[in-house]
Amino acid sequence: MADFYLRVGDEVSLDREVTEQAVNTFADLSGDHSPNHVDEGEMAASTYKGRIAHGAMLVAYMSACSTEIVERVPNVRATETPVSLGYDGIRYIRPVYIGDRLKLHYTVKEVDVERRRTRSTITITNQNGDLVCVGEHILKWVS
Repeated sequence: MADFYLRVGDEVSLDREVTEQAVNTFADLSGDHSPNHVDEGEMAASTYKGRIAHGAMLVAYMSACSTEIVERVPNVRATETPVSLGYDGIRYIRPVYIGDRLKLHYTVKEVDVERRRTRSTITITNQNGDLVCVGEHILKWVS
C-alpha cells in the first residue's frame, strides 16, 4: 500500500474524568438540560441512581482522540486538511456517571488511499473496565 498519513493499526488512547463541572458546562453549551444530566434529586430516585453524562459529550471526547492521532502526523496540513466525515454505529452500552474515569481507545482499522479516507474504531471503558460506548470514525483528507 502507498504511504498515507495513518496506517491500519495506528492508535491513540486518552483518559478523561467525567466531572460535575464538565457535565454542567456541556449542558449549557449544548442546551440539553434534561434532568438525566442536571437534576440529581430526580435521577437519584431513578433506575440510574444518579446523574448521567450526555452521550454527545462522549462523542466530543471521541473527537479529541481523532485530533490527537492526526496531530502526531508530521507536517499534517502541508498538502491536505484532515476533516471528520462523521461517526457511525455509536452505541451507549452503559451509563456514564459523574466521577467516572474513562479510557478512550481509537484504532485505525481501514485506510482508503484512493478516496483519501480512514475509518477507525473507538471504544470507551470506565474505571472498572466496563465497555460504556463504541463507535466508528471516518476521517477525510482534503487537498
